[in-house]
Amino acid sequence: MLNALIVDDEAPARSELRFLLEETGRVDTIREALNAREAVESLVKSKEGTDQRIDVIFLDISMPKTSGMQLAEALHKLKNPPAVVFVTAYSEYALEAFNVDAVDYLMKPVETDRLNRALDKVEAIVKPAPASHPTQERIPVEKGGRKVLVPVDQIRYIEAKDDYSCIYTDGDRFLSTISLAKLEQKLTPHGFFRVHRGYIVNLDHVEDVEVISSGILQLGIKGVEEKKIPVSRRRVVPLKRALGL
Repeated sequence: MLNALIVDDEAPARSELRFLLEETGRVDTIREALNAREAVESLVKSKEGTDQRIDVIFLDISMPKTSGMQLAEALHKLKNPPAVVFVTAYSEYALEAFNVDAVDYLMKPVETDRLNRALDKVEAIVKPAPASHPTQERIPVEKGGRKVLVPVDQIRYIEAKDDYSCIYTDGDRFLSTISLAKLEQKLTPHGFFRVHRGYIVNLDHVEDVEVISSGILQLGIKGVEEKKIPVSRRRVVPLKRALGL
């Protein structure tokens, strides 16, 4: 799932793009900025770790003071800049946009199919490469007052519990002080998927997918008979894609 920032001085335009991004089911967090200054503030928070990293900026060109093109030029000079997708009503800036390595250039009003193609390009750039030896990755947890290192391939699913993350293996449960967001970043390359605000599952251990009502899904996990894992509506489409359904 991508983390996005919409930069546009017009509220209706931001709302429309937010709606379209949420409908794709491919974006986890969406932040908004009215201008370049607010966009930079969001990027700084992302870089400092107070917010999740911003993967892609959907950037309007025509804005007061600092234009979207000027902001993109500044971002272009960073070591690890987010992907930039221009969203504008002006076609004449397309060539200039690609001179600053923009991933795509969308014309308003944005169409869903065109937005999905842009997201394909973004994912190809920012998607982390699979780890060479995923089963060697281990997660530090608390058990009986001591630290235990749990291999990731033994983890069935993880549930958020207040300020902790509860990690379930086959027949055991551990507490971790690592947040669900950080565990998601760490485990996604190892075949884990965040299906809900409060749950991450190991896709290798998903045994069945059940539709319970109005298209709402819940997952059965191997070795876990007493609990079904809920899937939020916005994650249904990407989950089906990940499971090959």
